[in-house]
Amino acid sequence: MMDMPAAGEEFILVLDQGSSSSRALAFDLKGTVRFKARRKLEAVYPSPGRAEYDAEEIFKTQKESLSEALSKLPPGSKVLALAVAAQRSTVVLWDKRTGAPLCPALSWQDGRALELLSEISLSNRIIHDVTGLYKTPYYSASKIAWCLKNYPGVKKAAEEKNLLVAPVAGFLLWKFSKGAVFALDPGQAQRTLLFNIRRLGWDKRLLEAFGVPPGSLPEVRPSFGDYGSFDADGFTLPVRAMMGDQQAAMLGLGVEGENAAALNYGTGAFLLVNTGTRPVKIRGLLNSVGWPPYPPKAEAGQAPPFFRSGQRAGQGKKSLCYFTESTVNSAGTALEWLKVKFGLFEDIGDVDGMCRKSKNRLFCLPAIGGIGSPYWDFSAFTTFTGFSAASDKNDLVRGVLEGVAFMVADSLDLIKRRGFKIEELKVSGGLSKINWLLQFQADITGVKVLRLEEAEATAAGAALAAARSIGLELSWKVRTSSEEFLPRLAEEERKKLLKSWRAFVKAARKTSLVLRRLGALPHG
Repeated sequence: MMDMPAAGEEFILVLDQGSSSSRALAFDLKGTVRFKARRKLEAVYPSPGRAEYDAEEIFKTQKESLSEALSKLPPGSKVLALAVAAQRSTVVLWDKRTGAPLCPALSWQDGRALELLSEISLSNRIIHDVTGLYKTPYYSASKIAWCLKNYPGVKKAAEEKNLLVAPVAGFLLWKFSKGAVFALDPGQAQRTLLFNIRRLGWDKRLLEAFGVPPGSLPEVRPSFGDYGSFDADGFTLPVRAMMGDQQAAMLGLGVEGENAAALNYGTGAFLLVNTGTRPVKIRGLLNSVGWPPYPPKAEAGQAPPFFRSGQRAGQGKKSLCYFTESTVNSAGTALEWLKVKFGLFEDIGDVDGMCRKSKNRLFCLPAIGGIGSPYWDFSAFTTFTGFSAASDKNDLVRGVLEGVAFMVADSLDLIKRRGFKIEELKVSGGLSKINWLLQFQADITGVKVLRLEEAEATAAGAALAAARSIGLELSWKVRTSSEEFLPRLAEEERKKLLKSWRAFVKAARKTSLVLRRLGALPHG
């Protein structure tokens, strides 16, 4: 017989808002997920190159999952702190008087603002130096500028100083607090392409270049800090942490030491390597903002130390950590595409077996939503090569999966050349259950791949952040799987495959560009 939960328990609550769902999870102080709830969320693809959400649906699904999770808590329970973790580059624009969204929430996958970027005079070098990112439609700045030009309601709200703009987490917090709190953490502020990661504030040059009103953006607060509180279903919920989903996953996976590396396979694939208290520039890769090593404490009436005006990255004892980050835009998305559009398999659990049945390697450039690190090319088509009469659906699935691993390998190779000693990759996320992928990732990178048991890395990291914010050092540690994937490919063969892959990528990108110019393949 199952034991009844004890009354009067204490919990850390996490809102985990992702690309495909809105979830709420309740952690006890031993690090166990005791209760959770989920609501499905779907992006809409109105035309090629466009991906968007109904912002009200994002809030509705998150509110419903929160209510369900709270309803499961034992009588007398107390929520010590709540953390918000969310997808980073989906942006919401709304009216501060009514709270109503003024247009669809443009997904991080949305590329409609690609042409607008050509009008931005600031070079990629300058933008990367300031933001750690590149001038692509993946990030929010060009999306905001596009909405200001194409949605009259957005333009009018801006003129009347009633426009509010933020990534999803900022919108959710504003809605839950009924407009009392309009704030964002630095990791998500960065993904707007408007945030100076060295001075840790909104950048005037970028705001002017993209035409974004400064007053429309949220206050930036430390990841571990006071984000106010709100009431829900009889509970008062103190919000004490906010993080981007990938940063939260890194914290949850224990990637806190310099040179530590982790790879999260989700809708996209995200490789992050901790570079310490200063951003390290590597061409083609991103610099991402992390978190402070300890909860920031400010003197009365002052901002936390690393958020004072003029503060530079790396100054002071409580500096942020930074990551070099690689983004593969299409990982889970590419497999879902094969499943839904072509019916090649029924469940993600089928993929490993299909790869093992494959007898013929195909090269695939997975470019749904463009290709990210280290190429940053939104004009490339998803491209296959190597077909023969013997090719079958198993080869197609394997080709897409290996394409993701190749893209990760390209970035990791650049990181290792910069002098970082990467001995192992900790991996998590939905695709990490596919043994074939992890073995090939080990083979093509030449490093050990370690699959972690922690299926809730993002939520666990957010919970740890909230706990640290209130001075509570939680006792749990992420458990590691006994399964390691060691490189089995001879070094000569690995180099030959990488050389062949890169020749294919170069040719595929060139062909895509030519076909777009000729108008032979005008779709997104």
